[in-house]
Amino acid sequence: MKHIQDYYAALLGEFEQVVLLSLLRLGNGTFGAAIRRDIQERIGRELPVSVVYVTLTRMEKKGFVKSYVGEPTKKRGGRRRRHYLIDTPGEHALGRSYRALRRMSEGLEDRLALL
Repeated sequence: MKHIQDYYAALLGEFEQVVLLSLLRLGNGTFGAAIRRDIQERIGRELPVSVVYVTLTRMEKKGFVKSYVGEPTKKRGGRRRRHYLIDTPGEHALGRSYRALRRMSEGLEDRLALL
């Protein structure tokens, strides 16, 4: 039973996958606003500011991402910026999700193209 619970706890939701893919694309050390901008540009719709940060916080609690607070900058009026990076469990979870989606969609390319 514990193994099954661990398996489902490690599954990524759709938006968690999107955030991790963006973080992977932008590189470790990026910040929430850049992740949000990348996602908006790629999916073509506006996102509330909070949705990315809530997702990052949830994934940090799961151990999928880590964050650190950078140095204050003049450009930000002396404020610090939180930076994010994918941790090893997050990399593994993203890889599993990617492989599962590819396996599940095999042979459905033509049908999926019509959706």
